[in-house]
Amino acid sequence: MVDSNASSASPEDTPNPNPDGNAPSESDLVVDTLAQKVQESLSLGKKHKFWETQPVGQFKDLGDNSLPEGQIEDPTPISEVKQEPYKLPNLYEWITCDMDTEEMCAEVYNLLTTNYVEDDENMFRFNYSKEFLRWALCPPGYFRSWHIGVRVISSKKLVAFITGVPSRIRVRNDVVTMAEINFLCVHKKLRSKRLAPVMIKEVTRRVHLENIWQAAYTAGVVLPTPISTCQYWHRSLNPKKLIDVGFSRLGARMTMSRTIKLYKLPESPVTPGFRKMELHDVPAVTRLLRDYLNQFIVAPDLDENDVEHWLLPKENVVNSYLVESSETHEITDFCSFYTLPSTILGNQNYSSLKAAYSYYNVSTKTPLLKLMNDTLIVAKRNDYDVFNALDVMQNESFLKELKFGPGDGKLHYYLYNYRLRNPLRPSELGLVLL
Repeated sequence: MVDSNASSASPEDTPNPNPDGNAPSESDLVVDTLAQKVQESLSLGKKHKFWETQPVGQFKDLGDNSLPEGQIEDPTPISEVKQEPYKLPNLYEWITCDMDTEEMCAEVYNLLTTNYVEDDENMFRFNYSKEFLRWALCPPGYFRSWHIGVRVISSKKLVAFITGVPSRIRVRNDVVTMAEINFLCVHKKLRSKRLAPVMIKEVTRRVHLENIWQAAYTAGVVLPTPISTCQYWHRSLNPKKLIDVGFSRLGARMTMSRTIKLYKLPESPVTPGFRKMELHDVPAVTRLLRDYLNQFIVAPDLDENDVEHWLLPKENVVNSYLVESSETHEITDFCSFYTLPSTILGNQNYSSLKAAYSYYNVSTKTPLLKLMNDTLIVAKRNDYDVFNALDVMQNESFLKELKFGPGDGKLHYYLYNYRLRNPLRPSELGLVLL
């Protein structure tokens, strides 16, 4: 298992300044694209020594239809799972991180804020808030033992972190209890200590102790073997700031005033009945989401407790809106995004970039294009600088029309101890991992 951001992918990939720029369409041959990436990896002489020992899809098996889909290795009896933690280098010790305490949450926040994912040019670094971390790591039924830290024994300084949370994920017709692995972070000064593989093995051990044998994760690098490869798209909400900080560039033959005009949005949503989600909406939103997600090959299996936790609005963490019919009071449409700012490094005028990330969106009566335009409007009204979306689910249908530009990096989805014979198109994927 690995984290969902252990990658060289940038927290904010620089978008194409031309919102109409050509991007890979859904009809592109996903297997060919992945094969090309594998060839590039192999041509560099790159071996994945750790992952080649793990129960994950291997590059050599791509397209081999004789292999069964589903679980790769059978579970072992819990009594045979290693009972003691893996050994760390002498100067370090394992701890379990209690995210309910302000002190521990602050320590984790400080480690991630100064050492987590940066873009390739070292201009931006993810800046997860403490409220976001508690939301991401403490869903219904979470295991505190899966929030794992590494301390320096002498100073007690937190220098590494990895987490898992339980999740039910449907793959075709099978609902599988999995761990979603995230936030693998090692202090910059310790990156040569080879702590990451030990941390991955340790979180795997703790997941197995709960009789859970599968996991889901994402990364910006190609490992054995992605079940899907997706692309981030970016929609400018505050184009002047984005250009000033180097997130995006002024297009050819474009002035700043023309660029600002190009991305201008109405002041208020235009769909009748568009409003913020409230607690009493949870049952209706759950039904809407479950019906929608059924069409995808891989998607979460959400119940009302999940929807209340993950999608009920939480300030500076997650925003959710819906459309309620004035006649029947039926909830017909739903949209959501979560908040993940980035620290801007080395800029005299700005220190933070406020980014919205598209989460789950369901359109039944309101056209998705119109629904997402209203979503952009409320994000802009709440002072977000940029709106990011993956080309998963039906997102590709609105990206170009709403002036999103494709980013530079890719996000690869993985399953641990679960095989799919062939990679999925992004449009067959109904899962968003934080």
